[in-house]
Amino acid sequence: MKNTVTVIGAGLAGVEAANILAKNGVKVKLYEQKPKKFSPAHKLETFCELVCSNSLKAKRINSASGLLKKEMELWGSVTVPIAFENEVPAGGALAVDREAFSKRVTEEIVRNENIEVIYEEKTDFDPDEITIIATGPLTEGKMAEKLKELCGDMLSFYDAAAPIVNADSLDYGKVFTASRYSDDEGDYINCPMNKEEYELFYNELVKGEIAVLHDFDKIYEGCVPIEVLAKKGKDTMRFGPLKPVGLLNPHTNTRPYANLQLRKETKNGNMYNLVGFQTNLKFPEQKRIFSLIPGLENAEFERYGVMHRNSFINSPKLINSDLSLKTHPNIYIAGQLSGVEGYMESAAHGLLCGISALNRILNKPQLELPNYTMLGGLMNHIKTETKNFQPMGAAFGLLPPLNVREKDKLKRYMLLSERSLEFYSKEVK
Repeated sequence: MKNTVTVIGAGLAGVEAANILAKNGVKVKLYEQKPKKFSPAHKLETFCELVCSNSLKAKRINSASGLLKKEMELWGSVTVPIAFENEVPAGGALAVDREAFSKRVTEEIVRNENIEVIYEEKTDFDPDEITIIATGPLTEGKMAEKLKELCGDMLSFYDAAAPIVNADSLDYGKVFTASRYSDDEGDYINCPMNKEEYELFYNELVKGEIAVLHDFDKIYEGCVPIEVLAKKGKDTMRFGPLKPVGLLNPHTNTRPYANLQLRKETKNGNMYNLVGFQTNLKFPEQKRIFSLIPGLENAEFERYGVMHRNSFINSPKLINSDLSLKTHPNIYIAGQLSGVEGYMESAAHGLLCGISALNRILNKPQLELPNYTMLGGLMNHIKTETKNFQPMGAAFGLLPPLNVREKDKLKRYMLLSERSLEFYSKEVK
């Protein structure tokens, strides 16, 4: 096999993959369609353009995103240190001067003698040669058609996902476990509402502030947002996702006026999604309004609901444990196309794909990270089959619980981070 890798796309994922390979002596052909062609979202000619927010989320180590960035640094990330070099004040978040960040990353990649940058749209490739596809969530045209050939009907073009909450943050004095029409404990956690509680929630929901949509991510037409459903009538939700029929609240021995069901997002029950709550509300509004539901007053949101244009593959059915395609083991799908969500998550998965491709070239064992690390948790997410696979960002709910019970959230998060970093202190030099 040739000691050369093709990387398609110079966004966060592609740059990380190209950099880690080149640092280890592998020749890389990095294809980037800009400046000859721009997607509707991109304006800069440089690499790693941040098209929406300039925030890379929290810096503190006892946060999921902070731990992720620390783990990436330990593996030799190129984007994390450059992000800190170009930081702008943003409280506890790592926000960057997006143009300076993009320019600095581009300079670092272009000057690497092992990376040949080819400024053209790449839409064909040899499946017998190692190729990392990192064209991002707005992949379109011939490349989208090529992905369809590779993935069949397992390629999605819209992301309509309900919020996810941490199971430990629920108020179990208010919620109860049951399935409809069953006397036994069921598969759902139920959040019952009386009439007064429902009306308060309804009134705030219909007034909620909606996220502004860009031309390139017009709302998913196949699923009605919960706030749109609410505006169809005061009781519409009570005949839909909040229907109380078939349920009895054991705390009051009465049928709820309305009821929200939470469904397991992970096998270990660390996280639950709000069934039927696809939404286009702004993230702070989701936190404010959904916390009005009994049992969710102090809920920790591991992921907020989204409804926008987002291409991604059904990774659990398509991806090998080394992050290559099962049907084409020389091809890796990196970044948001693989089912991770977020700037740093995309970069992290590009880094992991690069490491996996490097290990193949060097005939080394495939990369295996424990699922109690944040990188390992993200890898586990895209390899674990679920009924409706959806992209996921860094979240402590992806990690197995601690062996000790810690009610204080920040202390619990610090213990989870320390457990992860203990692995790196022994394994990564």
